Amino acid sequence: MVNRFVLNETSYHGKGAIARIADEAKARGFQKAFICSDPDLIKFQVTKKVTDVLDHAGLVYEIYSEIKPNPTIENVQTGVEAFRKSGADYIIAIGGGSSMDTAKAIGIVIKNPEFADIRSLEGTAPTKNKCVPIIAVPTTAGTAAEVTINYVITDVQNNRKMVCVDVHDIPVVAVVDPDMMASMPRGLTAATGMDALTHAIEGYITKGAWELSDMFHLKAIEIIARSLRGAVANTDEGREGMALGQYVAGMGFSNVGLGIVHSMAHPLGALYDTPHGVANAIILPTVMEYNAPATGDKYKYIAQAMGVEGTESMTQEEYRKAAIDAVKKISEDVGIPKDLKDIVKPEDLQFLSESAYADACRPGNPRDTSVEEIKALYESLL
Repeated sequence: MVNRFVLNETSYHGKGAIARIADEAKARGFQKAFICSDPDLIKFQVTKKVTDVLDHAGLVYEIYSEIKPNPTIENVQTGVEAFRKSGADYIIAIGGGSSMDTAKAIGIVIKNPEFADIRSLEGTAPTKNKCVPIIAVPTTAGTAAEVTINYVITDVQNNRKMVCVDVHDIPVVAVVDPDMMASMPRGLTAATGMDALTHAIEGYITKGAWELSDMFHLKAIEIIARSLRGAVANTDEGREGMALGQYVAGMGFSNVGLGIVHSMAHPLGALYDTPHGVANAIILPTVMEYNAPATGDKYKYIAQAMGVEGTESMTQEEYRKAAIDAVKKISEDVGIPKDLKDIVKPEDLQFLSESAYADACRPGNPRDTSVEEIKALYESLL
């Protein structure tokens, strides 16, 4: 079997890394940046940290901010038109997954105009050309969109999220600077951090996992488990740890896939605009219990990475429970709700279950499932 791994050409990590954006832009001969960043980041002058770097270096840019927390087809379409009018030749994506997903979709359509119908990008679209070069600057420690070949766009008309997987969309440069994440509020830090933990755990147990991806995922679980509580408390060590941990998780799951935690979370975001990380965090322990019979001894190593002691003397049942309990504990400690009763309407369960089953992440789940079993999982969380 041949396994493929796709990563950024270049990545920078650590405090002050954003200063390297100007160096990269000049070295690559870029002339004008099209900056994708959401209105809140502009309002609270987070985006300005990057534009100050560009201004100081004498680099030209234009800002596009019509981006929603769950970016829509319309956001992408208006962005494509704005890019064409701008005269830009590269994109700087500043933000969480929403800004970066929007930037990826815009960049793909610009270089592959035959996919102007955004719905045609769902799944693994056969694009031929690399997208517009993207320099990705995350402001949240969770999605790892700066290092993945995935993006998610909401189809508002059909109340569903489209998962798009394309090796041509990966940013050429990732700039992971914890200072860009320092202004994240507590709730967003918790939600995006749990998203990162979900990436690491699902990527570790997915059907496509292998030795190289396992290395990244186990290390990511370890870093996130020791850093997330501190990040929520806004400590420097916690922020720095989460900036790295979420990126390491992205290096893995981007290349091997995820599972039904994400499949079940995506419809919640599409239908109710539920924050993606919150949805993942609520669903994760329940799906871990469901998947346990299909995971061999992997939960032992998840438990160890989460800091559980004595796993070598535990039975399979004990270390599986220990791994799940460790996930529940960190979720509780950072303030994530325990169930979906305040989110899901019972009359929507069938639609949610069918959408989750059709989701691109579902085939990677270690345990084969069905619409009926997914519905039972949703019901157990009400």
